[in-house]
Amino acid sequence: MPSTHLSLHYHIVFSTKGRKQSIQPEWIQRLHSFLGGCARELSGIPLAVGGVADHIHLLVGLKATHRLSDLVRDLKRASSEWVHQETGLVRFAWQEGYGAFTVSVSSLVAVRIYIAQQKAHHRKQTFEDEYRALLELHRIEYDKRYLW
Repeated sequence: MPSTHLSLHYHIVFSTKGRKQSIQPEWIQRLHSFLGGCARELSGIPLAVGGVADHIHLLVGLKATHRLSDLVRDLKRASSEWVHQETGLVRFAWQEGYGAFTVSVSSLVAVRIYIAQQKAHHRKQTFEDEYRALLELHRIEYDKRYLW
């Protein structure tokens, strides 16, 4: 085959350090826009960015040459700096780890809607319950002792 054809989409989730409610309503939309711009600068294709006060969801298309861990590291680093400069929250930080789940093309619309509805979703479910549900949906084994 003379060409390479890929469909690599990831639903990425990461939380604020200690899952503190640090992301404020006054600037959350600007943070989401910034993260989308960062993903684009890193040659990713941001399809959705959303979240609430203690965590972020991104739906991103990536190239075969991307290293997922590098992309997430760079997104976290740049957005932490943005929060420090734009809001003055010098102690703001992201949790060390993250979740990344592959998404098939047939599920892209559903995941985009899910990310867009995070505020309503979290009126009914905690981040901890949501994250455990994502791990279980994707059949990822985890040790409860080291999850948080």
